[in-house]
Parts: sequence; C-alpha cells; structure tokens
Amino acid sequence: MVSEASQVQVCVAYATPSEEFIHPMRVPPGTTIGQAIEGSGVLARYPEISLVTQPVGIYGKKKTLDTVLRERDRIEIYRALVADPKDSRRRRAAKKG
Repeated sequence: MVSEASQVQVCVAYATPSEEFIHPMRVPPGTTIGQAIEGSGVLARYPEISLVTQPVGIYGKKKTLDTVLRERDRIEIYRALVADPKDSRRRRAAKKG
C-alpha cells in the first residue's frame, strides 16, 4: 500500500448548467486521468458522461485518458457547447450596431 504522504493530490471537475462537481482526491503515483475519473464517483453521479465521446483535459488543455497525473492536476471533463461562440459574438455585435 502506498503511504498517503507519497500520493498525488488531484481534483476531478465536471459542470452542468445547474451545478458543479469538484472532487479533490489523493491517488497513487502513476495514476492516469481515466483511473482518477473512475475513482472519483463522477460517472455514477452523472450517467450522461461518455468518456468515449467527451474530451477531457487538465487546466483547459485537452489530454488523453492515459495521461499520467502530476501533483495538483485539475482533471476536467468537457461538455459540448450549447451555442457556437462565433454565432453568439455576431448576435451581440448586431444588437449593439
């Protein structure tokens, strides 16, 4: 068993339009993003998450599920955008003009 002192502190984050899931946890060195997500309980709480189709990342940079975690990594599970950001900007600009 790995002692708690030698474990890596990470956080798993996921957000819906109405709530956010943030789960700090300690994992053994060598743990991957996929393993941490599975161990966090987020998949049981949000069954709509599909790691096959939804990208994941660390601090806004897309990563693969087999990426090995480092101390203080924040694992993020991304959802599809509801609106195209370019279209949203165009609509806002049209309202101002």
